[in-house]
Amino acid sequence: MSGKRRAEGPPVTKAPKPPKPKRSWKRRLLSVVKWGLVAGLVLALVGVGSLVYLYQVTELPDPNEDFETQTSFVYYADGSSQIGQFATQDRTSISYDEMPQNMKDAVVAAENQTFWTDSGIDFKGILRAVVNNAAGNDTQGASTITQQYIKIMYLTQEQSYSRKLKEALLALKLQRQVSKSELLANYLNTIYFGRGAYGVQAAAQAFFAKDAADLTLRESAVLASVINNPTRFDPANGKENRQALIGRYEYTLNSMAKLGSITQQQADQAKKRLPAFPKIEGESTYGGQRGHMLTLVKKELLQLGYTEDQIDGGGLRVTTTLTQKAMRAAERGVREAKPEGMKKNKKLHVAVASVEPGTGALRGFYGGQDYLESQINWATAGGMVGSTMKPITLATALSQGFSLKDTFDGNSPFEFPDGLEVRNEGTGYDGLGNDYGSAINAIYALEQSVNTAFVDMSAAMDNGPQKIYRMAEKMGIPPNEADQRYPGMPSTSRDFNSDDTLLTLGKARISAINMANAYATIANGGVRANVHVVQKVELADGSVDYRYDADDTTRAMSADVAADTAYAMQQVVNNGTGRTALALGRPVGGKTGTATNDKDQVSSAWFVGMTPNMATAVMYVRGDGDDQLDGWLPSYFGSAYPASTWEAVMERLMEGVEVEDFPEPAYVDGDAPEGHEPTTSAPTPTESESASESPSESPSESASETPTPTQTPSATASETPTSSPSPTDPTASDSCGLVLCPSDGSSASSSPSQTTQPSGSASAAGQQGRTTAERRRRQRRRSGRRRTGGRTGAAA
Repeated sequence: MSGKRRAEGPPVTKAPKPPKPKRSWKRRLLSVVKWGLVAGLVLALVGVGSLVYLYQVTELPDPNEDFETQTSFVYYADGSSQIGQFATQDRTSISYDEMPQNMKDAVVAAENQTFWTDSGIDFKGILRAVVNNAAGNDTQGASTITQQYIKIMYLTQEQSYSRKLKEALLALKLQRQVSKSELLANYLNTIYFGRGAYGVQAAAQAFFAKDAADLTLRESAVLASVINNPTRFDPANGKENRQALIGRYEYTLNSMAKLGSITQQQADQAKKRLPAFPKIEGESTYGGQRGHMLTLVKKELLQLGYTEDQIDGGGLRVTTTLTQKAMRAAERGVREAKPEGMKKNKKLHVAVASVEPGTGALRGFYGGQDYLESQINWATAGGMVGSTMKPITLATALSQGFSLKDTFDGNSPFEFPDGLEVRNEGTGYDGLGNDYGSAINAIYALEQSVNTAFVDMSAAMDNGPQKIYRMAEKMGIPPNEADQRYPGMPSTSRDFNSDDTLLTLGKARISAINMANAYATIANGGVRANVHVVQKVELADGSVDYRYDADDTTRAMSADVAADTAYAMQQVVNNGTGRTALALGRPVGGKTGTATNDKDQVSSAWFVGMTPNMATAVMYVRGDGDDQLDGWLPSYFGSAYPASTWEAVMERLMEGVEVEDFPEPAYVDGDAPEGHEPTTSAPTPTESESASESPSESPSESASETPTPTQTPSATASETPTSSPSPTDPTASDSCGLVLCPSDGSSASSSPSQTTQPSGSASAAGQQGRTTAERRRRQRRRSGRRRTGGRTGAAA
């Protein structure tokens, strides 16, 4: 038998354990507190550790882009008179030293009295805000200046505890990276003051029309007060707002006295009244012509390579070529000369542009109606230029070996080999335009704006239209899309191409600015300077980033050719269709122009003229630039309202400018093609009598605002002669010309704006009453002349 063996003796039993005494409630409470403290300490350590970790890993985010922008300012040519500005936010940053001490002290007193000593966080304010928000009251920010700056510059306006925590951490971090002075300067350059003004400099201008550096104590206290609530504390918003401002204003002054920034006596004196608030101009930034100016400047800045962000928020300082004198001259000249009945007619558009020869500087322009009513700048949109293209044709011919004395066919119509016919203005004895003679010299042809002579001149050159086109480009008229070789104002030229047989008659739509620059090339001795409106661009730090290169010029023609062209253009003013410009009282060369649309309606009227020191173009158009003008204006000729407008503009613009003479004509001469040799039978300029479009023939009747357009030009009898003038008795008016199509309906160009008439309309009407013998006689005369060597239809 196996197993455990019991010890000998009686069995032993264990005594029971006594029961544990019950703990009192006090001891239990002490135990809970002890463990609560341990847990709290652990949590606190974890919290502190978390905050330390968050502080270490939190980086300043990228700034809010809009609050880094600065306003770009645009100035007239003097560099100090402001035209306007480009801005994402209206802000001009200034240095800490440029800020008046009163302004710095007032902001600290109103917004953060412990700014100079605190760590960037107001712990009491945060606790107060937490309690207030938890109670369901209005949300409070409880932010120091540092926290406000952090919220504006780096965060959002969201009111949440997580955003407040991040704001506090960033404030602590920023305090260690920048000085208090730098922080305050950044804050004052960033904070919103109301009235669209960001930063103290913009606010000083918006409230008191002065620079921040010139702010008084009262003015500084007002601006420091409005920060708290820019809408509520703006006195311009009503009496209640003014009363609310007074309360905040007194608080700011008392706080300044409390901090010792000013004495209590100074505070009491300042509290007696608010500062005076000057009347700030309410004119829109883009109102009137200002919008056209700023838009033109912005387009050129974009062409120069500046981005939208740089222009609107880069703090650029842009000096333009525009002068207040020239801009006023353009606007007042238009108002003075515009027909009374058309003063408020929004369908009639007038454009003016003045370009300085030798520099290409656009000194002034008139773009049309108030920019806020219409954003179309007619000085750049342009219209068909009509006979103002003829001086360019003349300069081309002179460069190709012709001379002022060479002769061209002035009889009407002129017929190309393919049957296309061009006629002069007027009816002539046979209804086909005025005859000026079969051999009239170039001076007389330009003076009287003889269409057939200039078509003959174009046809007499090898590839005449192409050569005229290239000359126009070199003189300052860019192709349909301006480029570096042929620069110009943007979006200006249309229907301008070298394949147009009738380019010389000016159906191309070209801007007034570029036409003025082309004439400025002639006035500058044949050297083109690129037309421009931006003279200089400075960056926000004051460094010059761009300056127009005054040496960037191109010789378009010889000085002798320019002198001869200018001489012929002077005869237009002295003896021909441009005599209205004689009233300027100084040497003037110019050219009138009237263009017709594809419906044979007059669609534009021009006068482009120049003195040796200024070239100005004036254009009248209607509707979209192609609408009927005749029947709407009392007179639609370029010698009427355009020339009168030109004289009114230039009279103001030339005031105080020394009178200069054009150079004497050189009478360049080469080997003219046979049939274009000089002839003694052609009149000289001094033999020419006055043209029909003289200044004395200004219209006597005013058009109504809503005239009834007519299908035929409402010219007076003197403007449209019914008999054929002789070379010694000219009565022709200017016109781009009416073109008679051949019977088969072909035309010189496929462009819809071609000034042709379909077979069976004007062509058929013009031939009524014309005998077969007469048609054959004219054809034989032309055929005989061509057999003598004259070249026609080279580009037909």
